[in-house]
Formats: sequence, C-alpha cells, structure tokens
Amino acid sequence: MNVERLAIFIEDEREASGYRVAASAGLSSPMQAPNDFRDMIRTRSAETGIVRADDLEMAAERNGFVRRVLHYYVPCVVRGRMVAVIGLGRSGDGALLSSEDVEILRMVSGYIAVAIENSLLYQEQQRRAAELELLKEFNESIVESINVGLMAVDLDGRITRLNSALEEIFSLARDEAIGGKVEELFAEDFADTLHQVLGPEGWYLRQTRQIYKLHTATRAGRSLVLNIALAPLWAESDEQTGALVVFENVTERLQLEEQLQQREKLSSIGLLAAGVAHEVNTPLTGVSSYTQMLLNMLPENDPKHALLLKVHRQADRATEIVNNLLNFSRTGSAAEFNSIDIHRVLDDTLQLLEPQLRRSQIEIIRAYSENLPQVYGNSVKLQQVFTNLILNARDSIANGNGRITLATQNGDDDGLVSVEVGDNGVGIDPGNVAKIYDPFFTTKGVGRGTGLGLAVTYGIVQEHSGHISVASTPGLGTTFRITLPTSDPRARLQAVAL
Repeated sequence: MNVERLAIFIEDEREASGYRVAASAGLSSPMQAPNDFRDMIRTRSAETGIVRADDLEMAAERNGFVRRVLHYYVPCVVRGRMVAVIGLGRSGDGALLSSEDVEILRMVSGYIAVAIENSLLYQEQQRRAAELELLKEFNESIVESINVGLMAVDLDGRITRLNSALEEIFSLARDEAIGGKVEELFAEDFADTLHQVLGPEGWYLRQTRQIYKLHTATRAGRSLVLNIALAPLWAESDEQTGALVVFENVTERLQLEEQLQQREKLSSIGLLAAGVAHEVNTPLTGVSSYTQMLLNMLPENDPKHALLLKVHRQADRATEIVNNLLNFSRTGSAAEFNSIDIHRVLDDTLQLLEPQLRRSQIEIIRAYSENLPQVYGNSVKLQQVFTNLILNARDSIANGNGRITLATQNGDDDGLVSVEVGDNGVGIDPGNVAKIYDPFFTTKGVGRGTGLGLAVTYGIVQEHSGHISVASTPGLGTTFRITLPTSDPRARLQAVAL
C-alpha cells in the first residue's frame, strides 16, 4: 500500500475538534481538524467503517483539510471510543486504493486502536504519577518547613512518621524514633497526662483533643512547655488508621511573656514607689533630725538615750528603704552610658565588698575571658547590680567557707557579653524562682533584707537592653547570668535600617 500522504489524528480533549495531528508524512503544510471532525467521521463511517473524502461536506475555508490532500479516513475504535483516525492520500501512481487495501485498513484499525489506547492510558498514568509525585513533594515540603512538630502514630501508639521540627524540639534522630512508642520520647509525667487525655479508648480518637501549656521534659532532662493537639487519621475507606499529634513548643514564648509582664509590673510599681518614697522621706527626715538632736542633749548613761538610739537606727533603716525605692523607680539617661571595661567594674565591686567577704571567709574565683570587648552601659549602675548579686551569694552561703565565681565570656550572639555570678550556697526553692524579681519579695529574716535588691537589678539590666536569667539547684548553689550589649542598641537598629 504505497500512499503519498499520511496523517494520524489522536484523541485530545484540549483541542476544539477533540483531535490533534500526532504524526504526518508527505504534507506540505500543517493540518488541523475541523470542530465537527468527530461527528463527521463517526456518522460517515457507521456503514462501511471507512470514510472517503468525497463523502464529506466541508466548508471552503477548511482548505487545510480538503479532499485533495487526504482521500481516506479510517477511524480506530475500541470499546465504542474513537481514539484515533488515520488519514491517507492516493497511492503513489495517483490511483485510488483498491478494495483489498480498504479491507486491510478496516481490519488493522482495531489493532491500531488497542495499541493507541494503551499508549494513551500509559501517558495518562505517567501524567498522574508525575502529578502525585509533585503533590507528594509539595506536601512533604510543607510538613518539613513548618515550625511545629508533627508526628503520625498508628492505633497502637507507635510512631510511623515525624518531621524535622519534632526532631529539633526533642533532640532526637528520626530513625531512632520511628517504630517506638510516643511515651518513650518524654518524661514519665507526660505519659500519665497523655493516658488521661486519650481515655480508655486509647488512640481510637473520635474527635480532636487539646493539651495547653504542658510542662514536661525530654528524656535528657531538658524542660519544655508544649501545646499539643491530637486528631484522628482516616483512610479513604473511612477507616481510622491512627492519629496525628501536633507539638507546638511555646517555651521561649512563655519566657518572653513573663519578661514582658515583669517589666510592666516593675514599671507600674516604680511609679507608685517614687510617689511613696517622696511622701515618706519628709517625715523621716524630721524624725531622724529630732532624734539626733535629743541624743546630743542626753548623756549616754541616761536610760532614754538607749531608746532614742534604737529609734535613730530604725529611722536610718527606713531611710535606706526609701532610698532603695527611689533607686528602683529612677531611670537613667542615655548620656550616662558609654563603653566600659566589665572586668574593671567587677574588680571595683569586689574591692568595695572585700571586708564583708573576708569576714565571711568566702573564696572569690575570677574566671575572666581574655580579649573581651567593652560593654555599653553605666558603670555605677552595673556596680550596683553586681553588688546585689554578690551580697545575695554571700548570704546564701550559710556557714561560710564557700566560694563565689565570677565568669565572663562572649555571648551566644555577636555583639553580646555575658557575666555569670555563681555560688555553692543553699540554692533557691523552685517555687520561689518565679518571684525573686518581685519588689519586696525576700526569704531573708526580718531586718536583713528589703526585697528590692533583685528588683532593682532586673530594672537596671533591662535599662541596659540586657537579659538576666537564673539557674539554681537547692543544696548545690545558684548562678545568675547577665547578658549585656557591646554597643548602643539604638545605634545597631539604625545601622540595620540603613
């Protein structure tokens, strides 16, 4: 069968006619099937199985599809679907095809239809597989990029999948976690809470469960505060296959909220303290002055002299409290801040407190880092901070013969310096750690403390755009860590903005 021209039209729903030219030979210009191509071929081929160009009625403008180009159209039908059409021209000598040729075309068209359908099915399968792979990659990218921990478990509570955020939260390797029980990731208290939330049905959840601000820890002992959500996982057959557990680590957020609340509380109390201090200071001055005058008028052996001396001492104590209140409420000026050597501030503080520390027989250990950059701050106020911390450390060493360690080093981020004041004293009760910066809170005996030292310290550190934190173990000691900037924070912000 020697034909001069050949075109194969493959079914394509994207085309207006429903077909596109997949291959051609002997055609001088591109061809395009008319919009009613499907109906024309199916209608005309119903009787003979082959359509002759002479049987088609086409408008003159369809000169890309005229009978002079292609003279025969053989539909390829499988299961009632016309998947392709083969268009042929005349034979090489210009003659029409013989009846034997037409019969052969009619017979092989069925085989061609099956082959083309298989090819189309394979292409469709490849396209859908590519779409599924793209969708899978997209979903995995979302799961891996979000900042909350995701974990899928089966109905026995064994981990089947988890994301990178969860690995970071719990400091674990994915390979080690998969296949293990959820309770094995946490401390025992979490396992008890989880069992209470799940109830008797276990992981056969019927609705979403929530756990807010759960205080727990990893197996390594690192403390965490988590918001947890548990939701059932369903298959397409509406059968539950497990559960999805979402972990949101809110530890740092809660710490920032507590710092913000502390600053707002100190700001409000500072305004109140300033007013009270000024109002109390006037009558105190009168009491102290008149007491001093009466003491000068009476001999020391007079019984009234001892009573007046007690009054004078209590007046001095009240004056000290008023001065602490004024220091607590007073904010510094930016002009008072400059670059200072933090080691010199620490040494000056130790020199000032040397007599008190020597009487307590306390060893001072200096662990200064070399080549430490200067700190941007107020040396007088920072000296007050270290005085308060060192005196508190001294008071926590009940029987003397203890040690106080002063350590400096570069901070975790560039542009920061950290100072640690540690002791091996009695430590702080865990229930009191959250209150130590509250004004007037003290665990010292009556007459030994005003409860303003750490409140003033906190305010000064905040005034320096710094940060203060504490780590304490009852019976082993306490360490305060202060982080201070090495340059003016406002200048850094302006530089970043430029």
